[in-house]
Amino acid sequence: MTRRTLPALAALILAGTTALLGSGPTNATTPATGADFQNLAPDTSDLSEYRWSHRPVMIFAPSENDDQYEQAMAALQLAQAGLADRDIIVLTDTDPSANGALRQDLNAQGFTMLLVGKDGGVKLRSDDIILPEDLFATIDQMPMRQQEMQSN
Repeated sequence: MTRRTLPALAALILAGTTALLGSGPTNATTPATGADFQNLAPDTSDLSEYRWSHRPVMIFAPSENDDQYEQAMAALQLAQAGLADRDIIVLTDTDPSANGALRQDLNAQGFTMLLVGKDGGVKLRSDDIILPEDLFATIDQMPMRQQEMQSN
């Protein structure tokens, strides 16, 4: 998929996803795949509850209506099976005025997307959308993921 086709595809997917889910993907666990999308509480100061069990993908955006945010969420919605397979949890913060602790600690301004490993370290960081295939490729090269794939 090229970057030129992503906005059009994302808009189409988002429309369908919104119709199916109502208000959108935040704060909902999708039972069919186990992929988890949650709002990041402003008082969350660390991700220790996810260490060794999940790989958080964090998305910081200026609002829920931000184009990059909508496109990233639409792409992640399409890739839910891959997210669940890799123990990815998507955490979003679309309210800069709440002065979230992690937003401040990570100096996330505007749109920022991060992949955090199960060990708690930041593995990818971008001010652009990180496509699911790039997330998966990065994760699939990690030693812990290699072990997970061998044991399955």
